[in-house]
Amino acid sequence: MERSFKEEVKSLRLTTGDVFTGEGILAVTKALLQSGVSYVGGYQGAPVSHLVDVLTDAKDLLDELGVHLETNASEAAAAAMLGASINYPIRGAVAWKSTVGTNVASDALANLASSGVTGGALIVIGEDYGEGSSIMQERSHAFAMKSQIWLLDPRPNLPTIVDMVEKGFELSEASSTPVMLELRIRACHVHGQFHAKSNRAPAISRNAGLENPTFDYGRIVLPPSSYVQEKHKVEIRWPAAVKFVQDNKLNEMFSGSLDEIGVICQGGMYNVVIRSLQQLSLADAFGESKVPIYCLNVTYPLISTEIQQFCTGKKAVLVVEEGQPNFIEDAILAALRRGDINGARIYGKDVLPMAGEYTGEVVLSGMSKFIERSAPRGVDIASIAKKRDALLAPKLQAGELFGGPLPTRPPGFCVGCPERPVFSAMKLIERDTGKFHMSADIGCHLFSTLPPFNIGNTVLGYGLGLASNAAIDPLFAKRTVTIMGDGGFWHNGLTSGIANSVFNKSDGILVIMNNGYTSATGAQNIPSSPHEPEAKMTGMSIEAALKGIGVNWIKRVTTYHVGEMSKTLKDAMSSSYNGLKVVIAESECQLEKQRRLRPVVSAALKAGNRVVRTRFGVDEDVCSGDHSCIRLSGCPSLTIKDSSDPLKVDPVAHVNNACVGCGLCGEVAHAAILCPSFFRAEIVQNPTWWDNLKWRLRATVIGWMQPA
Repeated sequence: MERSFKEEVKSLRLTTGDVFTGEGILAVTKALLQSGVSYVGGYQGAPVSHLVDVLTDAKDLLDELGVHLETNASEAAAAAMLGASINYPIRGAVAWKSTVGTNVASDALANLASSGVTGGALIVIGEDYGEGSSIMQERSHAFAMKSQIWLLDPRPNLPTIVDMVEKGFELSEASSTPVMLELRIRACHVHGQFHAKSNRAPAISRNAGLENPTFDYGRIVLPPSSYVQEKHKVEIRWPAAVKFVQDNKLNEMFSGSLDEIGVICQGGMYNVVIRSLQQLSLADAFGESKVPIYCLNVTYPLISTEIQQFCTGKKAVLVVEEGQPNFIEDAILAALRRGDINGARIYGKDVLPMAGEYTGEVVLSGMSKFIERSAPRGVDIASIAKKRDALLAPKLQAGELFGGPLPTRPPGFCVGCPERPVFSAMKLIERDTGKFHMSADIGCHLFSTLPPFNIGNTVLGYGLGLASNAAIDPLFAKRTVTIMGDGGFWHNGLTSGIANSVFNKSDGILVIMNNGYTSATGAQNIPSSPHEPEAKMTGMSIEAALKGIGVNWIKRVTTYHVGEMSKTLKDAMSSSYNGLKVVIAESECQLEKQRRLRPVVSAALKAGNRVVRTRFGVDEDVCSGDHSCIRLSGCPSLTIKDSSDPLKVDPVAHVNNACVGCGLCGEVAHAAILCPSFFRAEIVQNPTWWDNLKWRLRATVIGWMQPA
């Protein structure tokens, strides 16, 4: 995995009276154990990957409590796990990245929401929205509304997050409905403290199993049960959920002296709201606001009576709802109209952007506009505008100095990434074949669409690259290429793409990046990982799975061998074989490899053992300065520097100290028949007497050959 949580998991054993200190997603993990959860599942994806990673490192504790942990093959598989809570009083939780993960899980979730649950079912979703996101910009709110799943959006502090986890199970059981707990990226990684409780061993667990199954036809999603289930949602479950939210005061109301105005915000937006009020001198450093705030820790269902109560007597209310459509703002307007409360003017997307992340700067600007337009008594409007302008001035000044906004910084391949050489090979092939269509896929390899490669025409979803190629390939005059990662292969690609392609006798080319992990989400293990934990099955093979499904043309190539990769891809494009052709591009994720090697090398150095490290460099006397190597490699460690030769005007290529010795630069130079300026060097630490003798001999001979 990306990192070990061996130290952090010790905090999961804290008992009543202890104080937990840590980050948000670890607090969620502790809250699950305090709630008596029987099973936990999930599929990796920012920002909730740590939940399953932490529990994996806490295997001993889970065994003691009898909690079952499942590392699911996909979000759909994780959602289907919650079926255990339909008939039995078993609490279960699953986690994944939303909205893409929720889309994958939608079939299982829709059925689950229709059947209803007996035991508490909690879905921890990482709301990957905004500047830190790696996906399309959508919200989970619409899905919650569509399937009638209650949506919690806790205020980003640890006591509230933990309380919402515990109350989420209770709400689920009180209303027989699954519950989503929405956590934004910053909420997952916010640090703080809360008073811990002792972990609860579940009544039904791996240590105390069920004896007899329970059957209830009313919980099967078939007519006429499905019609009754829909009616039950509206007439029984919804009122029960509203009552629980009201009785337990899950939403929070904060009073303030400026009671003729107010702010209604999603729970996840509370911190940025209070910060903007602090910057405008409308709240103090301890979070005491002069402006009343209604904080929606439950964003669905909304509680009409609470909205009406908060807005009564106010002349203006600002709704801070991140993203679009503005479901909450429209629902608030409807609730006020139904309650015949006409005094409060509702501000929202008229002073705040319709779309995009509500950063501190965005909310500060919107809040100041709201204050200026509502003009509450006792507030100096001129000073509000002055404070806002002063706070935003540095960014404007920076833009003026740079002549415009700073350029965006898209992500890119890591130093030594084993996937980069594949695209270097493709750029070389383009010289002979011309450009070809490539259907891209989700994963690190999607960075191929960025400079210097600019390869990859479409991307439709995780593991769906080959499926998205189904209509393209037969309509092109020459064969097309699809990229798929090994994570995407096991997630969805084997069934949705490869099986479909073999069944339909497609003639495309598939390149599977076999780097050993789902690297884009933190190097979690997959069925074909080279280093599996003891509790998992080993020996599952991508090649065996391909053969089992009927793929007959399979080639395995080490990714760093650019020349061999180019030849193999050319063979696939010109082969007389009619059918799916698969190239398995193999090399371990360089980040994960370095994480494994670093402690080994460190231990060897401390022990005084001989350690050899490979580095590559550029002979600047030979380098011509045309930089073709950089355009075909794109490695961050391959850069430029000024030449020490005054006759060379152009800068020369240079390999900096970030080099991990993968050899791609030299491979590309050789395969592309570029200048022979690259050299390979071995750095020896703790040299032996033989190493020292060889060095002296070489230095002597070189000295003889050098001019005086």
